[in-house]
Parts: sequence; C-alpha cells; structure tokens
Amino acid sequence: MNTKAFIFDLDGVIVDTAKYHFLAWEKIANELGFEFTHENNELLKGVSRVRSLDIILEIGKVTASQEAKNRWLIQKNEDYLSYLVDMDESEILQGVMPILNYLKERNQLIALGSASKNARPILEKTGTLDFFDAIVDGNDVSNAKPDPEVFLLAAKLLNTKPEDSIVFEDSVAGVQAANIGGMISVGIGEASTLHEAKYLFKDFTQMDKTFIDNLINN
Repeated sequence: MNTKAFIFDLDGVIVDTAKYHFLAWEKIANELGFEFTHENNELLKGVSRVRSLDIILEIGKVTASQEAKNRWLIQKNEDYLSYLVDMDESEILQGVMPILNYLKERNQLIALGSASKNARPILEKTGTLDFFDAIVDGNDVSNAKPDPEVFLLAAKLLNTKPEDSIVFEDSVAGVQAANIGGMISVGIGEASTLHEAKYLFKDFTQMDKTFIDNLINN
C-alpha cells in the first residue's frame, strides 16, 4: 500500500488559536496607543513572532529600541500562553478529527509543520499529540514560511520524499512554502487568498475519504 506524509500546520488548521494571538497583539497595540484590527491580523498569518511585532509597529508607526521590542515579545507570549491554559479538545476545528482518524486507519504518516513555538503543549491540551509521527515547530527551524524548511524537515523525519508529501495550510506563506518545497498544497480557507493551493477547501468538513484516498494512491 502507498504511504504518504500528511503534514499539518497548527494555527487555523487543527485549532483556532489565531484568536488568542490576536488578543495578545491587540493588547500591546492598545498599550502603545493605536488600534489593531482583524484585517491587520491577517498580515500576521504564518509569520514569526519577531516579524509580527515589526509589522504591528509599522501599522502603529512606532519606532522602538531592541530592548523594548524584546520586552513586548515576552509579554505577548506570556499573554498568549495565559489564554491557552483552559484549552481542550473543544478547540479542535470541525472536521479535523475524522481526517486524522482516517489517516491513522490507512496507516499514513502524519506530521506537524508549524511556526508556533507552543505546538506541543497545544497538541497535548487538545488530546491530539499521539496522532503525530513527527513534530516540527518554531523551535526546530530558523527560516519562516514561505521558506519550505519546516515542511522539508517534517518530510525528512518521516523518511518521505517531498513529492510524496501533502501539506494542509491556511496561510498564503504556508501554501507557497509547500509549493516551493515540491509538495502537494491543500489550502484550508478562502479561495480569494489561497488560490495558489493545488486543492482548496473552506474547511475539513468539506473533505471526504475519497479525496484522501486519491492523495494516497496518486
């Protein structure tokens, strides 16, 4: 039987932690005296924490010392982690569990490829950690998406070629990273932003076993 590597991004794909990132960044923006909107937050999808702060400071036209930036980065992470304390399996996005269960049934390899440095605690809290044969997160890579490093490392850990790897992503940078890495990209979200993905679904509830079987067999 064919064995493929199925690589999942975390935020916005398996769980919706984007709302907690938003709240933590919004708090910093408000303290600095400007508004941070949900539209602004779209610019941070798939982007590292350091770059996210730079984008926010650009939005607010704020210049700051490296010392101040470091302080805000720590504050943001602490606030974000405080929101995660009460996280449980109810945070898993609809349709994800049936797909994970089916991939396990079919003896497929599953990895996480995420920029998040808090991936493991999130997987633990949502009870999904045991589904993953490999986990690559922000602690393991030095290049942010659209650089394909995170996905290439995941495929390597699974002993799978890039062309036998399928990536599920909700960000433009993530889809681009999968494409640059020579992998099959599956966008989860809006066609208007994720049109570069080879396949596109609004969410996992629209994905069926036939689609997964086709990915395994082709």
